[in-house]
Amino acid sequence: MRYLFYVAVLALLASLLTGLAQIRPGERGVVRRFGKVVATPGPGLWIGLPWGMDQVDRIAVDRVRTVKFGFSPEEEDFSPNTPPGQLLTGDHNLIDIQVVIHYSVDDSRVVSFVENEDRADSLIARAAETVLAEWVAGKAIDDVLLRGKVLLPDVLVTKTRQRIAGYQLGVQIQEAAVAHLFPPDDVKDAFDKVTRAQASIRTAEQNALQDAARARRAAQTEKFQLERQTESYMNERIRLARAEADRFETRREQYHRLRQINPDFLAGIWWEEIGQLFSSMKVNGRIDLLDNHLGSDGLDITIFPPFPKKK
Repeated sequence: MRYLFYVAVLALLASLLTGLAQIRPGERGVVRRFGKVVATPGPGLWIGLPWGMDQVDRIAVDRVRTVKFGFSPEEEDFSPNTPPGQLLTGDHNLIDIQVVIHYSVDDSRVVSFVENEDRADSLIARAAETVLAEWVAGKAIDDVLLRGKVLLPDVLVTKTRQRIAGYQLGVQIQEAAVAHLFPPDDVKDAFDKVTRAQASIRTAEQNALQDAARARRAAQTEKFQLERQTESYMNERIRLARAEADRFETRREQYHRLRQINPDFLAGIWWEEIGQLFSSMKVNGRIDLLDNHLGSDGLDITIFPPFPKKK
């Protein structure tokens, strides 16, 4: 009987020990007593009722979970049906796409996650796949292939959050990534040629834009130089005109002052100007001395006006 008593005591202690649970850092516990949630303890030691009455689920709320769906390039599919992740674009072209969704458990809704943990991955994948199909169907093949990896992650995060809000999964979508985005193998060569052609077009456009920019800079430089030259010439002409006007005004004042003394002063000015005019005409070859036209038979003035002299 004594041994039976000891066995009963050990069994009781072992049963009581099953009510102890260690909640580690980064975890949140969900305690269900006879199926009803009674507590959600944080990190530390939880002391509850023995196993069978209390069930403690420890949920890592700091762990990022991953859901991957769509096309799997590693798997060969010989099925005649459309493979997973092969979608139709808005201009009726096929693409193969694989998406990865990262999510974590919402610490404030850990009970909801425990209740829906078994179906969380499938519901998230289904909602994100619907968002993906809608986005691809609304875009042309070029937009999908060229901009899909940049634009899709934000669209997937935002709209997948909206779609799963009513499911009460207790999760938070963190980020999304496009892991694979290519045309099907049957038409990949054709798409590669189109991509190379588009790259050549973009290169030619960039070269044309660069040439246009260089031409604009050269034209602006030439315009600046012409404006500076024009401004310099204008300033020089204005300066000369002002100097000529000042000289004329000085001579006019001189004339009014000296004509009272010398009545022939105006005639002297006239002969001075005529002399300057003749000198200029002689330099330019428009006037010459008659002596230069005397010959053995007399004066030859049949050539008039004389030819300009060579400089």
